[in-house]
Amino acid sequence: QACAVDIALPGVLPVFNRAAAEKAVKFGLAIGARINRKSVFERKNYFYPDLPKGYQTTQLELPIVAEGGTLQIQVGPSTGSGQAYEKTVRITRAHLEEDAGKSLHEDFHGMTGIDLNRAGTPLIEIVTEPDLRSGAEAVAYAKKLHSLVRWIGICDGNMQEGSFRCDANVSVRPMGVETLGTRCEIKNLNSFKFMEKAIDYEVRRQIEVLEDGGRIVQETRLYDPDRDETRSMRSKEEANDYRYFPDPDLLPLVVDEAFLDRARAALPELPQAMRERFVSDYVLPAYDADILTVSRELAAYFEDTAKALGGEAKLVANWIMGDLSAQLNKDGLEIAASPIAASQLAGLLKRIGDGTISGKIAKEVFAAMWAGEGD
Repeated sequence: QACAVDIALPGVLPVFNRAAAEKAVKFGLAIGARINRKSVFERKNYFYPDLPKGYQTTQLELPIVAEGGTLQIQVGPSTGSGQAYEKTVRITRAHLEEDAGKSLHEDFHGMTGIDLNRAGTPLIEIVTEPDLRSGAEAVAYAKKLHSLVRWIGICDGNMQEGSFRCDANVSVRPMGVETLGTRCEIKNLNSFKFMEKAIDYEVRRQIEVLEDGGRIVQETRLYDPDRDETRSMRSKEEANDYRYFPDPDLLPLVVDEAFLDRARAALPELPQAMRERFVSDYVLPAYDADILTVSRELAAYFEDTAKALGGEAKLVANWIMGDLSAQLNKDGLEIAASPIAASQLAGLLKRIGDGTISGKIAKEVFAAMWAGEGD
């Protein structure tokens, strides 16, 4: 089932995937970045068991999404102060490249299996400026990014299947020092929980090494969730070790104005704009608006409920973020699978508003509604 290019059969040539360009441009527009009208593909050469042809098609000098993009993240409430805060994360670039294969170590009893089914699949690699200062901030950014790529329909966001994964570059520096420290890269973090744990561990490890008089070596590390630690995988190569050169088989990618216009027209209302509208139109706190715009489905559920109720947006937000979300999490359901429709929740909240039932009784009625006993 693997592609003839990816298993390095002689004479085969790559073909560019137009849909990949459309998705990359949609992402660039969604974060307010500059789209390079001409981008170029390079070969990144390195030996790895799951890369039989010996190179990866990528972009280096002229990526499709250039600088200028940002994401607003909401962090907290933080454990120390209990206060949530906002932060702007600058996006350096997003480039198109092909996925590699996957090495499988668990099931082969002393051998390694190579899975090439996902090799050659197009992806965008998104790189930030060093604006994040903790594991909590990194998770807030990753969740915001995860929400955005699902929101605009360019990725299903499935972390277990590898559709969305993160590498974290971690460095430390003494207070007041401007120069960034030597970084270590933690590869293939596929859950938000492990990302925060891995970064926090790596920060502690690097501080201990430096305070003991040692020095940090630039390297690639893996996170072991069973031991809650990172460990060295390989020394980190510099870019010149990859011998990048323009791919001789792929022409430059040219994006014209009509292509950009089609991508803009295909974008839904973006989460940041919707979040600001929730704050202004529904008078919600920024933190509530941020949670309610985690997904388009959740945002739509909130708006449908608030409109059916005819007001009391804060009450609606409290019930959705509280009882409804708790029950969804308990049953492992997405909002689209909620047994209680938006109109039914609005009906329940009306009974609280007109004094028919108390908030305490409403919780009992909510449980009965969830169990399928009617509205």
